Amino acid sequence: MGNHTLRNYESMLELLPGVDNPTPIVRLNKVTPYKHTQVYAKLEWYNPFGSVKDRVAANLIRDAEERGVLGGDTKHLVEPTSGGTGMGLVMVGNLKGYTLTTPLSADIPKTKKTVLRFFGTEVIELDDSLCPAPGAPEGAMVRASEIATKPGYHQLNQYQNQANPDAHYRTTGPEIWKQTGGKVTHYVCGLGTCGTITGTGRYLKEKNPEIKVLGVDPAEGHDIPGVRSKRQLMLTDFFHPDEYDGTQDIDNQEAYALCARLNREEGIIAGPSSAMALAGAFKMIPDEERLVVVVIFPDNIFKYTDSVIKHLPDLFPVATPEPSTSSGARGDAASAEKFLLRKMLESARNSDDVIDMGGVEDLVGEEGTTFLDVRTPEEFAEGHIEGSVNIPESELKAEHEALPSKEGTVVTVCNVGKASLRALLLLKAMGYRDVKNLMGGLGSWVAEGNMLEES
Repeated sequence: MGNHTLRNYESMLELLPGVDNPTPIVRLNKVTPYKHTQVYAKLEWYNPFGSVKDRVAANLIRDAEERGVLGGDTKHLVEPTSGGTGMGLVMVGNLKGYTLTTPLSADIPKTKKTVLRFFGTEVIELDDSLCPAPGAPEGAMVRASEIATKPGYHQLNQYQNQANPDAHYRTTGPEIWKQTGGKVTHYVCGLGTCGTITGTGRYLKEKNPEIKVLGVDPAEGHDIPGVRSKRQLMLTDFFHPDEYDGTQDIDNQEAYALCARLNREEGIIAGPSSAMALAGAFKMIPDEERLVVVVIFPDNIFKYTDSVIKHLPDLFPVATPEPSTSSGARGDAASAEKFLLRKMLESARNSDDVIDMGGVEDLVGEEGTTFLDVRTPEEFAEGHIEGSVNIPESELKAEHEALPSKEGTVVTVCNVGKASLRALLLLKAMGYRDVKNLMGGLGSWVAEGNMLEES
């Protein structure tokens, strides 16, 4: 074993955290609204491979080896991920002789996907949500399950494997208890797979049932990688709201604004999910003497440069490209078109034309409303909203015979709400006035407990 006092180790695996080698907690002094309540950030990027998910990755592999389902002829791991668990798995795997294949959303920040590939991961990009959604058709989870049937492959399944919350029961909980001298009164965590809040919360509640365990989730339609909105949480095996003392949702703007403050005022290089959890803590916890709050900060800002540029645009002013008269005019014009299309999509995404499940339910069965599914015929046949019309995005043209009347309401649908958003813009260009797009696509429909019809 390594010497934690001298920080002298024989392997990177010896740097994995535990009660004798905890990740640090640091008191926040400038961004908190409190005079009395003490708030500490637990900095999880001090894990050897950069995030809180290193704990889960190491414990998943340890558990699989001990159960005899990993090792021998089984050397290939497959796991759907929003990035963090994948990074931990591939690096632990590199040291133990395993490979990793990870299906993930194409919307995952480019930096994360780049690092995953650099570490040695086989990355499969899909049209899925930022954090793979249980039950979503054609998503990362389905693809991972398919790959796992191949000889020599094993899916650890962080979303259902009890070794996920067990990692935090074994390490994160005992660390917090020891680091606060048993004085912690509130524990706050962002909600993703919910392994962190559930495992840590159970340990702390066993030590002192009066400790408040609080969860923070992102608002619907969020752009905060690694966490899940309430609809997705309802299908997450480790989401146990009856074990928590409260939950709070936080929107993109609040999370990214506080993220900037943490970096600039506290000198803490936190990412957006860290700021989201902290913002939720501020909303749920009063200012009182003897309150000691510990908030999990999952990873640092360096994986999220693309997200920062998107949500804090004032920091990165970009001029609209102008057509060039030089020999590179064609390339410049193409760049300008991509820039304008991106801006149009961003504007549409933030408009009232994008509706959540509440808005969609009001339109189901309403006369004059057409649900237009723009996926491929094969995807449509495997499952669709009853009564919907299928016109693939590639075939969506003014002369298509299946197009509905322009007098009614059209709701565009795809797997996760991206292709259907492009379809919304195209229909409006064709003269349709009342077009809506289902936020989250069929993933949201399924997460709400609704059925899909096969054909």
